[in-house]
Amino acid sequence: MPPPQDAAAPIQPALSLRHRRWVMTAAMMAMFMAAVESTIVSTAMPTIVATLGDFHLLSWVFAAYLLTQAVTIPVYGRLADLYGRKRVLIVGCGIFLIGSALCGVAWTMPALVAFRALQGLGAGAIMPVATTIVGDIYPATERGRVQGYISSLWGIAAVTGPLLGAFLVQHVGWQTVFWVNLPIGVAAVAVIAVTLREQRPPRQHAIDYWGSILLMGGSSALILALVQAAELGIARVAALFATAALALVLLLLHERRHPEPMMPLDLWRERVIVAVNVFALAIGAAMMPTIVFVPTYVQGVMGESPVVAGFALTALSLGWPIGSTIAGRMINRSSYRAMAAVCGAALIAGSAMLIAMDPVRGALWAGSAAFSTGLGMGFGNTTFVLAAQSSVPFRRRGVATSMSLFMRMLGQAVGAAIFGGILNIGLAQRLPGSGDVVERLMEPAQRAVLAGETVARLAGAVAASLNLVFIGAGLLALLSLALALLFPARVNPHHGHQD
Repeated sequence: MPPPQDAAAPIQPALSLRHRRWVMTAAMMAMFMAAVESTIVSTAMPTIVATLGDFHLLSWVFAAYLLTQAVTIPVYGRLADLYGRKRVLIVGCGIFLIGSALCGVAWTMPALVAFRALQGLGAGAIMPVATTIVGDIYPATERGRVQGYISSLWGIAAVTGPLLGAFLVQHVGWQTVFWVNLPIGVAAVAVIAVTLREQRPPRQHAIDYWGSILLMGGSSALILALVQAAELGIARVAALFATAALALVLLLLHERRHPEPMMPLDLWRERVIVAVNVFALAIGAAMMPTIVFVPTYVQGVMGESPVVAGFALTALSLGWPIGSTIAGRMINRSSYRAMAAVCGAALIAGSAMLIAMDPVRGALWAGSAAFSTGLGMGFGNTTFVLAAQSSVPFRRRGVATSMSLFMRMLGQAVGAAIFGGILNIGLAQRLPGSGDVVERLMEPAQRAVLAGETVARLAGAVAASLNLVFIGAGLLALLSLALALLFPARVNPHHGHQD
């Protein structure tokens, strides 16, 4: 097997304090643009569907974006190592902005789905490469503190996105929820272009085209099978899983021979990298019951309004940056293992509250459970980003960072599929053939016309089925706590690469 040839990749950029602050600001602007996208679009979707029609394609507006984003993350991370973070981030932002502009002029729902997929192709570069840039310009001992600032973006996006989206839809037009990104993205690209200075020795690279195709094709098949399992049927899902498995085998065989592999296999011999990726996969799945099903419980079982149901997700989004900030300040005096253990413990606490949830406890209880889950995710996300970046040299930081982000997104897809299946099985056993009635339970106006005993029976079945989901989340949270032991003891950013 030929030795890796990435030694001549871009080297650590030397920046003044002033330039570093400008680069940090531009990177955060780019990340905020991607973070606010999902929350702001969700608010506008009822109006968009009313205008464009084709309600059955509603889920694909989100699935197309998330799918193309997820499968391109590892590819962009590797390209950033080979060709420099600056040009890859600018290209990714450019694709994202073109997709955003086209989404605003979509004339049909299929056109909107296609343009959302284009948006996702660009978004796949923004989060991993911008995160890698921040890791490049700050030493390992300062990355924890900076990671807290980055995570705060998610809390801000969660709060401002729905409010801004509602305002734009009501007073300007649904198209502007996509166009609002244009000035932010253009400003971020301009600042990055002017202030980020990379030293990249001129050299020809052997682009791993087949590795990229196999990685994206296999990932697409796997995530599509997980996300759309209920709609595609057993035969198609089985075919997609078989395609994903075949692509993975071919990828492993191909990457062993390529001089500059898209997914360097030797990284999987590093204990910290293995721990990061397995841990990211587990906590990505563990967070999904809260994100997907807590609003369902609050609205369907407790009978609260959609606004109150949305409170739980806001609580999770507020807990995330708080956990990330605390972890970022503690990790230099502690260890990756300790921070991962705190993550697991917080997820266990959140799951325990979900299991004990009862309509009489009210929405505040649900919000507190979501907050605990968000707090744990803040600790976990900061841990795996810092561990991934500090455990490899500069020339491999992009692929290590993107790999961990990809594994978390894969975990989210796996979690959504598994827990969605658990809920559907539970409802099928308790309410055979009553799916349309359950949907009426979620809508306040339709719920009001149902008989009291019908509401009680349906709500009880939904609560019992969701309880199974939350028990599964608790088991996965326990697994996350156990996986913290994969991290070496007493290792923190001080023990990693300081270049």
